[in-house]
Amino acid sequence: MSEASEPTNQPPTEQPEVEGQTGPSKSELKKRAKAAEKEKKAAEKAAKQQELAAQQAAAEADYAAEFYGTLPLHQSQSRPRQPRVDIASLPSRDGETVLLRARIHNSRAQGSKMVFLNLRQRIESVQALMIVAPEKVSKQMVKWTAGLATESIVLVEGVVKKSPEIIKSATVGTVEVEVSKLFLISGVEARLPFTVEDADRTEAEIEASGDQFNRVLLDTRLNNRVIDLRSQTNQAIFKIQAAVGDLFRQFLHSNGFIEIHSPKLQGAATESGASVFKVSYFKGGAFLAQSPQLAKQMAIAADFERVYEIGPVFRAEDSNTHRHLTEFMGLDLEMTIEEHYHEVMEMLDGLFISIFHGLRDKYQKEIDVVNKQFPAEEFKWREGPEGTLKLSFKEAVDLLVEDGVAREELDDINTENEKRLGRIVKAKYETDYYIIDKFPMELRPFYTMPDPTDPTLSNSYDFFMRGEEILSGAQRIHDPKLLEQQMRGKGIEPESMRGYLDGFRLGCSPHGGGGIGLERVLMLFLKLNNIRRASLFPRDPKRLEP
Repeated sequence: MSEASEPTNQPPTEQPEVEGQTGPSKSELKKRAKAAEKEKKAAEKAAKQQELAAQQAAAEADYAAEFYGTLPLHQSQSRPRQPRVDIASLPSRDGETVLLRARIHNSRAQGSKMVFLNLRQRIESVQALMIVAPEKVSKQMVKWTAGLATESIVLVEGVVKKSPEIIKSATVGTVEVEVSKLFLISGVEARLPFTVEDADRTEAEIEASGDQFNRVLLDTRLNNRVIDLRSQTNQAIFKIQAAVGDLFRQFLHSNGFIEIHSPKLQGAATESGASVFKVSYFKGGAFLAQSPQLAKQMAIAADFERVYEIGPVFRAEDSNTHRHLTEFMGLDLEMTIEEHYHEVMEMLDGLFISIFHGLRDKYQKEIDVVNKQFPAEEFKWREGPEGTLKLSFKEAVDLLVEDGVAREELDDINTENEKRLGRIVKAKYETDYYIIDKFPMELRPFYTMPDPTDPTLSNSYDFFMRGEEILSGAQRIHDPKLLEQQMRGKGIEPESMRGYLDGFRLGCSPHGGGGIGLERVLMLFLKLNNIRRASLFPRDPKRLEP
């Protein structure tokens, strides 16, 4: 039996891995533990960051999201019947919460927490402001509002508050609106050719700015008429234009007139072939009415006694002047005569005086708006017992001769001498409105009644404002034989106007009347200097659009 080996103090040696043995080594386990620890710390850090981000997002949540934004396309989906107010009524609504629709005239952000808006309705405007407030108005709401384009249409809710001082940039300057809700009804998708603010500037403001402000020329305005018509000046001009028509109707209704509507397609020229528009009419031709003259007279022959019409008048005159249009609105009247044609002239005079008083008494605010951009002396007429100034054609010529005009130049009073006469009359008689009577027969249409004692003169008259004609009228010929004679004298074949003549062959009362150009009256009363400013969409030899 062999002897046992003695034990040794050496550490055991690492056993080599035996093929088929499983499990990681100790070093691998240590590595994995370190990696797991690292991943745990990274996950904790990410969780903290996510928590912080969530807290920050919660802090920046748009709590006012329901109080602003773009409304769905208006298709009359509902009708909640919420009362809405006009800007003009705001001074009487201090402290009230109001709802109104308006355009953004301009806007100005002040930092990230406030935006000022100038809101506009027709000729009225008011300042509105939106200020960040907890749970009511957010920064996002202010930013979105500040980014809305000028001329956008918005629905605004807010509280009316007295302004600490008069706001000069708004027509309603004693109050302002603190906005709590604002929604976009209609945005602006095209680039504005000019701003309405620029369109409203006075010449004095433009010159004082040293070219800082844009001057919007008349052609640019007319080429972009929709934007131009939004200006407060134009809103006022066309409100006054509507008033002239209303006052015209009211006066004539109160004096026993009835309104008629005559055709604008005619088989023959009313005045003269040189100034008439010819149009094709099936297999033949026709003319656009130069006035309702023939229809008015035929209505008198039909015993209508007193008639008037407001309608378009067409003149094919290639006149590119400040006072001519190829299509304008005519205010016409005709009435029977009892004793003398001055009955008609006096009726027309009373009509104009009534219109002037009506405009001054009821539309002074609009007149002031226009005068801001087009400064003018107040229109004057004689209001004393002496009545309206009436001159004969001869007396008018004598005034011009006294002022240095050669008499041989005054067979007719041309535009230049009309204006000169207006200045003479204003200086001598202190009136912008006057009448000239007894014009030479050769200057008047074929249907004008000759003077009973001097056949070279006529029973006709013109009315003037600021030295420019605004009405032409006369006693008409009611005798068919004399009418035929005068027609031939003017180169008109009576047979071509048989329907017109037949009315007089059946018997017709003596009568007279006049025709007024609406745009010209408006231009001269407000002193707009160009008739195109008094026409919604003017037509002249060079303009058929828009």
